[in-house]
Amino acid sequence: MQNKVDILGVPIDNVTMDEALEKIGAFASSDAVHMVFTPNPEIVMLARENARLFSILKKASLVVPDGIGVVIASRMQKGTPLKERVAGYDLVQNTMKEAAAKGYKYYFFGSKPGIADEAAKRMRETYPGIQITGTRDGYFKEEDIPDIIEDINRSEANIVLVALGAPKQEIWIDSYKHLLKHARVMIGVGGSLDGMAGVVKRAPVAFQKVGLEWFYRLIKQPTRITRMAVLPKFLVQTLFYNKP
Repeated sequence: MQNKVDILGVPIDNVTMDEALEKIGAFASSDAVHMVFTPNPEIVMLARENARLFSILKKASLVVPDGIGVVIASRMQKGTPLKERVAGYDLVQNTMKEAAAKGYKYYFFGSKPGIADEAAKRMRETYPGIQITGTRDGYFKEEDIPDIIEDINRSEANIVLVALGAPKQEIWIDSYKHLLKHARVMIGVGGSLDGMAGVVKRAPVAFQKVGLEWFYRLIKQPTRITRMAVLPKFLVQTLFYNKP
């Protein structure tokens, strides 16, 4: 069975949600730090223009298809398609369901001031026994980074959620992962903290099940139309993409 699927040059792990969870569990108990990313079509297209992001995605320990567009693209190509969409938000939530039993400790880093704290509060209410040992908003200067590193280390978190948006979060993780003493899993989570904090509501389950979560967000936020315009371009490029 093919382990990775090439989507416009970006290698996506061909895993189910359960398989991705199993991998994260193994990473969390390992002796090394592992980068986990969840690209959608917009991030894949960005990686084609940003060599640093492209390089980081290629060397990550786990890269899962967050957007249904990535799964559709895999089915348009020759070869083995991706098994299913593994939404980043759901992946993190599923780790939290196991957190108390597996001893996971989380650090929430990113988003606007107050969001990480509110997300931590709500997740503690949702998952009794979960350990969220530190939070920090995503507004910082270069000179603040040593203090952020120290705070993450002091928290002893082994799972660090970085919500700085792409490509900033991927570059930050790759740049500073070697300085973190206890982190074993670092996940780029985009706007997930906003969802956890209740600031941004997810699409109803019916939209999620048929892969139209993006359409629901577009209805709620028409200003996203410019970002959504990348999807047809992504699919067209996929159709004519010749794998090396």
